[in-house]
Amino acid sequence: MTDDAQNAQQKNRRMLLGMFAIAFVTLGAAYVLFYTARTGGVWGTTNQGTFVDPHRTVAELGLTDDRGQVLTEGGTWWLWVVAPDGCDAECETAVHQLRQLHVLLNKDADRVQRGLLTRSVESPSVLDEYPRVVHLTGSLTGLDEGVYIVDPIGNLVLFYPLADAGKPVLEDLKKLLKLSQIG
Repeated sequence: MTDDAQNAQQKNRRMLLGMFAIAFVTLGAAYVLFYTARTGGVWGTTNQGTFVDPHRTVAELGLTDDRGQVLTEGGTWWLWVVAPDGCDAECETAVHQLRQLHVLLNKDADRVQRGLLTRSVESPSVLDEYPRVVHLTGSLTGLDEGVYIVDPIGNLVLFYPLADAGKPVLEDLKKLLKLSQIG
């Protein structure tokens, strides 16, 4: 083999090794980024609330309203204040904040309903001040006291403690309403 042929063969081998190196570096970087993102390292979620885990649906809760009608699906987006043992001062503050939040939704306000979930069939006195809040009763086992966002299909999506019933709920709900193709 001549020197020119050997030089051409070595050049081709270096180019082939370079292409493999680029492929492996790219694959390695993608692998590292994927597993870093999965564990919440570099990236995370932008939601303020906590995802409801384990998955819960409206149908599982067996909720009824004041008229005795069973709520089987959301139908619309819901904001629920869950107060199993009655509505105390913190609960009343959360109900008031959700009313203000509902006003701040502007054109999307008709896509969202508000509800107060208690174990008691008797309607809490706070609902006298907020007639558009639906009183729901049923099995609240597994639900913590706080605020929940429920999608139109009937899935409980996000949870917030009662103290966070304002701006965090509004920010997440606006994102959900903007991105939602349902309800």
